[in-house]
Amino acid sequence: MQAFTYLRAADAGQAVALLAAYGPAARILAGGTDLLVALKAAAPAPSVVIDIAAAADMRGIAVIDEGLRLGALVTHSEIVESALVHALCPGLAEAARAIGAVQTRNLATLGGNLMTCVPSMDSGPMLLALEAWVTVASPRGPRRCPLHDLFVGPRRTSLRPDEVLVEVVIPGAQLGKPAAFRKLGLRKGQALALVNAAASFRPYRGGDSFREVRIALGAVAPTVIRAPRAEAFLEGRPITAAAMAEAGRIAATEASPIDDFRASAAYRRAVIAVLVHRALAGAQAQAGGEARVPCST
Repeated sequence: MQAFTYLRAADAGQAVALLAAYGPAARILAGGTDLLVALKAAAPAPSVVIDIAAAADMRGIAVIDEGLRLGALVTHSEIVESALVHALCPGLAEAARAIGAVQTRNLATLGGNLMTCVPSMDSGPMLLALEAWVTVASPRGPRRCPLHDLFVGPRRTSLRPDEVLVEVVIPGAQLGKPAAFRKLGLRKGQALALVNAAASFRPYRGGDSFREVRIALGAVAPTVIRAPRAEAFLEGRPITAAAMAEAGRIAATEASPIDDFRASAAYRRAVIAVLVHRALAGAQAQAGGEARVPCST
């Protein structure tokens, strides 16, 4: 491991100031499950590490005016165990439970998972299917952006070197929306996704047709993606197994999976069709009893 300067930020503002002072040579340390591996690798390591673990303004899960706020430092175990998440967006708890082993989930953060920007991330598809947005702190002041604008390419986000991801917000209109997450890996646990999928929709009054359909996919393109043609196919259509299966087949045509040592592109396309169908069916299973936003956090 190469030598580096260790600094500790008390809050998001101080983290931004340190990033501005040290420039691209600095890296943010949150849970450390990715960065510590990078520090030990042969590739050039950062000369400055800024630890944000003590930043209280980047923690917590709470209902705010805009929706459900998850601080960037919230761990996946906290998401799995959160009564608010289970009540308002249980699909996010499903996705968090699929990440690594319990030891990893105890340390790894939501913000860290998103900032790795690996196509196989498990938190991204569910958050895209719930139309989440993020708040970013910078020397120019805070800014918001839709989550999909954060993803640029493999391990590339839209953040500037002096910016920090502070929070993720699931809009209030999405809370209680039926949604589900499905994943396939080479083994049951501690596996990168070969394919993952998330789906959300609201049934029209009477519960017999699709409305506000959102389908998101991971590990099948350079970034996590939505499947707009599959979404449009389902909109207003009667809720049937045949419709879900066809939406899965359409979604498979919207992806651009690769052949690698873990699976072929053709296999991944077949899995997309299956997982989209299963995610839609999982959302349908929730549709009978949508959650309500509680009066307090």
